[in-house]
Amino acid sequence: MLLRRSLLATVAIMPITGRVLAQTLDDVLAPHVRRATVIAWGDRVEADSPAFTPESLTPDATVTQFGWDALVVGVMPVAQGEDGVARAILVVAHPAPIQRMLPARIAPGAVAGMQGVSVLNLEQHDGSWLISDGGFQTRRLTGETLCRVSGPGLANMSDATRGIINPSCGGLAPWGRALVGEMPMLASSGFVVELDPTDPEAIPIKRTALGRMPRAGLLATVTRDGRPVVFMSEAGAPGRLYRFTAAAPIAADNPDALDQGVLEVGVVQNDMLHFIKSSEEASASSLGAPAGMALQADGTILLACRGAVGPVEATDALGGGNPAGRILLLRPQGGAADAASFSLELALLGGDTGAGAALVRRPSCLAIGKAGQVWIGADGSGVALAEANFTQVTQLYHQPVGAVIGGLAFTPDRALCMAAVRHPGMTPEASWANPATRWPTLRRDMPPQSVVVGLSLG
Repeated sequence: MLLRRSLLATVAIMPITGRVLAQTLDDVLAPHVRRATVIAWGDRVEADSPAFTPESLTPDATVTQFGWDALVVGVMPVAQGEDGVARAILVVAHPAPIQRMLPARIAPGAVAGMQGVSVLNLEQHDGSWLISDGGFQTRRLTGETLCRVSGPGLANMSDATRGIINPSCGGLAPWGRALVGEMPMLASSGFVVELDPTDPEAIPIKRTALGRMPRAGLLATVTRDGRPVVFMSEAGAPGRLYRFTAAAPIAADNPDALDQGVLEVGVVQNDMLHFIKSSEEASASSLGAPAGMALQADGTILLACRGAVGPVEATDALGGGNPAGRILLLRPQGGAADAASFSLELALLGGDTGAGAALVRRPSCLAIGKAGQVWIGADGSGVALAEANFTQVTQLYHQPVGAVIGGLAFTPDRALCMAAVRHPGMTPEASWANPATRWPTLRRDMPPQSVVVGLSLG
């Protein structure tokens, strides 16, 4: 098996002043941080992929290459083989591309090929994680991939459909599956898609019992008796938090546990979040653009909220109304994921540090690192590191202009944090011909590319 590249081989260290990174055209690193390119738009995923030719995108090429946009879903450990090599699987979702950032002429079907999911095999050699060519699980799932439909939605849909359509979030589940939330574009989209990264023959399943909605974040866990629980934040207004709790534990003889259960929505009262039936969602509470989540060891959920959009009201005790966003702690009463109520605490308020730039502005994704440290990906300020109690926050990385951070996930040894740098150069006035940057190559004959980078602390 060929090893494509060392994820720590390409290291760029750029100086910054103090703890705050100013807005830059291209990406900037804190002095103690290393950054490596893992994979970029157009890189081959499947072995028969043709060379990347961004001016002439074809369906045959895009269905085998890394997609135009990227969201890190997770890194799944794989059992060590007899050779003693540590292995893992990186799962990345690909939202639909933005038309103005594509060439004027694009072959029919190429856009469907650029969205979906990439599954990539990783190996660790001499302390470095490598992408392996020809990996057993390595593959692309696209807007044309055959999917099974299950759950109550079968009453109005066929049991089979095509495509993982415009995914907007995702996460790994403790029962060994990846969950990817679609945006509701077509009648057959807008669902949570469950897939098995370890089995290239497995057909993705659209789980309709989890509802059809635009999602910005997704977190999967289990109850004490093994029943799956999936928390989902709503993309767009009003910005609610939903929870699906399965009726029975997931097991070998019950692989479809996500097909039956209760879908609930959160209501905030007196700094408490109560879950009620989703049929009563008119009473549900807005959380101010909720997005990504992370689960702490004690069952506490961290929720990143990008912040209020539109007229700004006075910021309340929990940071509501703050346009720079916030991070909330959701502590289940009794410690169980299916608790009826969660206490709410403000962990971090986004905003200006007083030094002329925001340290954390519009947080969107979270991951738990070593010793409980929290890695924060933010649309307006890049990647920051918070100590477990949030008393100290240090900025690590500032993304290129026009880009945002799309998901964070650690390798099994927690030495490398995978982060997706989404659509660099895509400012409001940018286009294919005139992007705001041509990162990462900075070549005039190359467009900007979404990249999964590996960040490590030196």
